Amino acid sequence: MDTFAEFIEILDSFLWGAPLLLLLAGCHLFLSFRLKFIQRFLPMGIRLSFRRDPGARGDISHFGALMIALAATIGTGNVLGVTTAVVYGGPGAVFWCWLCGVFGIATRYAETVLAVKYRVVGRDGMVCGGAMYVIERGMYCKWLAVLFAVFTLFACFGIGCMVQSNTVASFTVRILPVPAWSVGLAEMVLFSAIIFGGLAGIAKVCNVLVPVMAAGYILSCFVLIGINHQTLFPALKLIVTEAFSLRAVSGGFFGSVIMLAMRYGIARGLFSNESGMGSAPLVAASARSANPVRQALIASTAVFWDTVCICALTGLVIVSSALKINPAPDFSKFSVVELAGLAFANIPVIGRYILIFTLVTFGYTSILGWFCYGRQAALYFPGKKVFFCYRMIFILLIFAGSVLKLDLVWNISDIANGLMAVPNIISLFCLSGVIVSETRKYLWSGKIDEIDPECAMIHEEKQIPSE
Repeated sequence: MDTFAEFIEILDSFLWGAPLLLLLAGCHLFLSFRLKFIQRFLPMGIRLSFRRDPGARGDISHFGALMIALAATIGTGNVLGVTTAVVYGGPGAVFWCWLCGVFGIATRYAETVLAVKYRVVGRDGMVCGGAMYVIERGMYCKWLAVLFAVFTLFACFGIGCMVQSNTVASFTVRILPVPAWSVGLAEMVLFSAIIFGGLAGIAKVCNVLVPVMAAGYILSCFVLIGINHQTLFPALKLIVTEAFSLRAVSGGFFGSVIMLAMRYGIARGLFSNESGMGSAPLVAASARSANPVRQALIASTAVFWDTVCICALTGLVIVSSALKINPAPDFSKFSVVELAGLAFANIPVIGRYILIFTLVTFGYTSILGWFCYGRQAALYFPGKKVFFCYRMIFILLIFAGSVLKLDLVWNISDIANGLMAVPNIISLFCLSGVIVSETRKYLWSGKIDEIDPECAMIHEEKQIPSE
């Protein structure tokens, strides 16, 4: 078992090393230029988020789909992930994380265009979509589509379920005198009460919970920035200068500070916003939308809120708080949890509890969001048994995750996440012409409100199990 765990760790480090990071970053850049910097339409996407599409087809509102995607992406990675990047990559990692979010908007837009265009309707009228349908119907490559669905299920069980459940339990026991197993049991009950209401029920919960928790965290960050106002501009200067510093790193392992900052900043940014992994479009495909481009613009705003806003604010808070204690801090000397706790301790009395509450709520909503991703992957397989088994296993693993040590599970899930990205990125490169064609048809021609008569009108001969 020790040998197996060591092999998995090596494989994980290789997969999330230079090859995959370069592939994802290259995809972001390629699509940004191919789509004439689609990021400039971000204000339109935000406005469309709050408008309905009369006569459009789908299972949930586009706002509900956006909230579910944000529930999954706004997680502990926005706090501990960014802190990890600063500890190991230095303050310059915050800049590269932010830049990754800016270019990642194009990839999220592109993968959502394809997910909505190639989505299908079951015999009972429920809508399904995602990269597996894109690969099967757009590229005519069934085996690759099946692989994507399988990798998605593994990722959902691991990072989407057990790891998040463990995070919720571990931080809950820090403020409440309860055992971890009781937290896991409570998570199971609360989760089950929501998911048996179906996708619409999950969307209703996320519509309320996600804006509240995100707004609360952003407000806390602004309070901390106000408290640290004297070190705010020095922090900004340090983040930018360290992002481009050619100074050699001690030991020379990474060559220079810029390489270290790029490695961890881009990695954390990609991991946080999930652009290119094909996860968020799984839910976006079920949204009621007039055409693929309209829904893609809305879906792309999630990357903006997640990485460009929340991750950037976290980075500013972390760096400015450290500078407040020491004008020349060595970030590598801190532990991740210690540095995050140090920042929030600047809010008197309640700062520590705000941090723990944030991590608990972020973890719980991530479980809901990832369940929806896995739901779409499970429904891709014929028959009802796969979906019912998926749902029961997911519920049981919530409890297991709260009481087990998860180093091995984390690494296996991390690998599944990386493997999800590979077929999805292949489809983005192969079908980039389709993405441009749809964009030209609806966005560049000014027909963003036009209803696509073929959108979600392809029927599959399968019965989607009732929830």
